Amino acid sequence: MWRESPAVRRFLLASVGYGALVSLAAIAGSVLLAALVAGVISDPSTRTVAHWAPLLAGLAAVWVLHALAQWRQARLSQRGASAAIADLAARVLESVTARDPRLIAEQRDAATTVVIDGLDGLRPYFTAYLPALFQAVILTPAALVVMACFDLPATLIVLVALPLIPLFMVLIGLATRDRSAAALTAMTTLRARMLDLIAGIPTLVSLGRAAGPADRIAELGAAHRRSAMATLRIAFLSTLVLELLATFGVALVAVSVGLRLVYGEVTLVAGLTALLLAPDVFWPLRRVGVEFHAAQDGQTAAEAAFALIDGAEPAPAGIARAQAAGARIELDGLSVEGRDGAAPAGLSGVIEPGRVTVLTGPNGAGKSTTLTVLAGLTRPDAGTVTVAGVPVTELAPEPWWAQLSWLPQRPVLIPGTVTENLELFGPLTDVESACAAAGFDAVLAELPDGGDTVLGPGGAGLSLGQRQRLGLARTLGSRAPLLLLDEPTAHLDAGTEARVLTALGERARAGATVVVVGHRRPVLDCADTVIEVASHARR
Repeated sequence: MWRESPAVRRFLLASVGYGALVSLAAIAGSVLLAALVAGVISDPSTRTVAHWAPLLAGLAAVWVLHALAQWRQARLSQRGASAAIADLAARVLESVTARDPRLIAEQRDAATTVVIDGLDGLRPYFTAYLPALFQAVILTPAALVVMACFDLPATLIVLVALPLIPLFMVLIGLATRDRSAAALTAMTTLRARMLDLIAGIPTLVSLGRAAGPADRIAELGAAHRRSAMATLRIAFLSTLVLELLATFGVALVAVSVGLRLVYGEVTLVAGLTALLLAPDVFWPLRRVGVEFHAAQDGQTAAEAAFALIDGAEPAPAGIARAQAAGARIELDGLSVEGRDGAAPAGLSGVIEPGRVTVLTGPNGAGKSTTLTVLAGLTRPDAGTVTVAGVPVTELAPEPWWAQLSWLPQRPVLIPGTVTENLELFGPLTDVESACAAAGFDAVLAELPDGGDTVLGPGGAGLSLGQRQRLGLARTLGSRAPLLLLDEPTAHLDAGTEARVLTALGERARAGATVVVVGHRRPVLDCADTVIEVASHARR
């Protein structure tokens, strides 16, 4: 995180500075308090406020500095945590979504868990664990040095007891790390199952199998609960062990100082200073051990995030340019490898401008994948796709994407108004004509606020067919010279389907290149060119 995030670097440097102030104030407060108490006890004649006013003022100033430094460090930790979480989540999303759609599908569940739930665990890491760690690095050695200046025997006792705390911290940390990794894995699996279940609820209900996955979800939930409880047990037991060790170390110092005070082997000032500094030696290490458990989940999520960021580099972007308007697109032996083999396999054909080209074939043949290759999102494993003689893989992404309009099987809809979703990818040439061609004008008339109606995530508020019409209106109203449509009439009635296909034909006659994935008879009848897409299963 230090290497990858500027926000983390700024936070760490500032946090170290405030940690040094907190340590300095803690040591100075112990020394001044010991001097004050020893002076009052040793010399009864000086028991007046006026005599000790300078020392009292200095002690108050040190305590105020200590409180202000801690408060400022806590605020800085919260800001640093928010900035680091936002930065890391953005990098995960940017890295994952920039990859081939095939990889996105494989990494979707892991990325969702890390971004939504996992990275929130970094907040205790920044607000509690790192400040405690800095205190241990700064305060513990500094307190030992000052203690040695006042009482060397007490310092030797602390040095004997002190290594026990890091030793037990390492042993406990190893067990906690495995438990945190197991908990994150269980949460990822549970979330993936829940997302798949929610997505398939309509199908399960229609088949009368809605209650089928309930037992499996319950098993996964129980596994996650057992993992979380095991982590909590380790956390509570380790806290008890660390508290006992720290208490034991301070008690040894107290006994040693008390005995040597009785025999006159140490002055009261030196003994009290050593006794007050002893907790400052053990406390930072004990706090590191306690906060380690709260931070371990976030650290595990951060490791998963960096694995997603560094897992696979995006394909190198091209720099060539080509005009889609009036361009001839040629498919020559196009093959894209999937889990079950090549789909498409050896696809060849010509997509002419001003014509409607339909890609047809059985399910899983690679029709949708062909569209992603045309869009420059998927790199072919064999063969080429050229636009006016320029391979798609060599085209600069942004200029090429600006020339096409892609309608996937499920149109992308965002929370916002209907108008904002219609113009999501840019203003439309004629909104009314596009809505009429897609049959969305009737939907607008039924909405309570028309184009100002607010939709929820994923187009909540509209039915599946209405969402399809909205996506079609957005595509038909686009100025792009290349239209890519994946099963555009799958959720439409016969009348609306005929209107959409007529509008696509008109766009083609106006000079646009229209590529449609479909297998329904009306779609095939409207085609000027039909290209058969086939796959090749792996043996």
